[in-house]
Amino acid sequence: MKGFSRRLVRESYLTVDDLIWTMIVSDQKKARDPILSLPGVERLSIDELVEDAKRAHKLGIPAIAIFPHIDPKLKDAVGSEALNADGLVPNAIRAVKNAVPELGIIVDVALDPFTDHGHDGVLVGDEIINDISVDALVEGAVILADAGADIVAPSDMMDGRVGAIRKELDQHGHHNVMIMSYAAKYASGYYGPYRDAIGTSSALRGDKRTYQMDPANSDEAIREVALDIEEGADMVMVKPGQPYLDIIYRVKTELRVPTFAFQVSGECAMIMAAAENGWADEKRVILESLMSFKRAGCDGVLTYFAPKAAEWLSERMDA
Repeated sequence: MKGFSRRLVRESYLTVDDLIWTMIVSDQKKARDPILSLPGVERLSIDELVEDAKRAHKLGIPAIAIFPHIDPKLKDAVGSEALNADGLVPNAIRAVKNAVPELGIIVDVALDPFTDHGHDGVLVGDEIINDISVDALVEGAVILADAGADIVAPSDMMDGRVGAIRKELDQHGHHNVMIMSYAAKYASGYYGPYRDAIGTSSALRGDKRTYQMDPANSDEAIREVALDIEEGADMVMVKPGQPYLDIIYRVKTELRVPTFAFQVSGECAMIMAAAENGWADEKRVILESLMSFKRAGCDGVLTYFAPKAAEWLSERMDA
């Protein structure tokens, strides 16, 4: 089949509009600090985050997603730094919005980057206390919205947090701030490099299987997504991405809601390791992996590969 005819009958398309660039902002002194377990990704100072945000806008990437790496001395058992309105993430949001107001900002609503035990909720003994955790997440979401976030993304998997966040956002006048719920977040082994990036890998006590989903379950994901939509989520996310394409497909076809995937750190690290060793063609494999999300039904993808993919897709358009 000739090239033009393949294009005429193509079923799925990947464009720069499908990309959300995931970034790690840090309060440490280094402007750019490479993450050894995540090749090609760096922890960024706020100034460097702003520079990459400007690059994202220039490339046509519609939104970035911000995740924090904070000084371990600021961490405690309840993640109180997450509720600091003058903390790293609110200041980073304000800086990006001031420099690139047109760029969408998605921000993680979570406690794990701020707790000294690495969990997504308030830990009492060996138990995560759901309702106390939700109260903290709600307060944190409002602080992030006040700072200028366009989309808040609760990633904790606590019960009832979406409805509580929506209610509080509306009460504070943030009717237009959207919620992207981590609705189907699995207790996965693919998160290792990210935990290195935000400094929780060495601190995490136990695991997160009591509140993240069992990788064996599919019907449960549909129930979790439906509950979050009912509570007021504007869009939902499946995480990790490529190992759960079947979940993405089911969510999109059965519930017909805006559906996103997170191509997580472990997925990206494996691709980069293969590429750096000459075992895979970096460009082809990255674009193929991103196309798989579109084929499964995704409306967009959070990925560390966004700037590379945007440049490659631009080359195709110019050809």
